[in-house]
Amino acid sequence: SEFPWATDVEREWHHVRAELDNLLTRKDELPGFHEICGELRSISADSDWKTFMFVGYGVNSDEAIRLCPETWRILQTIPRMKMAMFSVFEPGKHLKPHRGPYNGVLRLHLGLIVPKTPPRTVAIRVDDAVCHWQEGKVLIFDDAYEHEAWNHSDETRVVLFVDFVKPLRFPASFVNW
Repeated sequence: SEFPWATDVEREWHHVRAELDNLLTRKDELPGFHEICGELRSISADSDWKTFMFVGYGVNSDEAIRLCPETWRILQTIPRMKMAMFSVFEPGKHLKPHRGPYNGVLRLHLGLIVPKTPPRTVAIRVDDAVCHWQEGKVLIFDDAYEHEAWNHSDETRVVLFVDFVKPLRFPASFVNW
């Protein structure tokens, strides 16, 4: 309810899923996230966490925007978006507990492919709360809290992963920006 625009993202999730499905025909070509961001090697150094980056570290991917124009259009509706990508967890992937490097953003996950499994088989823990993704539903959390994610199923899990500037009151908002 704090982010009314999230309802619009959920309403259009099927457009994102359709572009993802086309992209996944070449899933083996996607890089591991640690190949794009070397600092992540401490929490994931294998190719079981793949990514397809739209924008990150101040740089847009023209190729991603060309291949997924509807996803890019939808991403533009997220206020103060800083980073966006498809996050692909292969079967068996467990991302170690960690905290985000910067306390000035919130993280959105839009469930795109979520294996239908028993509870806690495919999940994310944020602080003391264990959450489950749902296809077409948004999950927003503060990655400054310790979190970990896992896919202990036999299927791939994919979310649209977006960091956006944490809404704060002045003067914190000025410093954060």
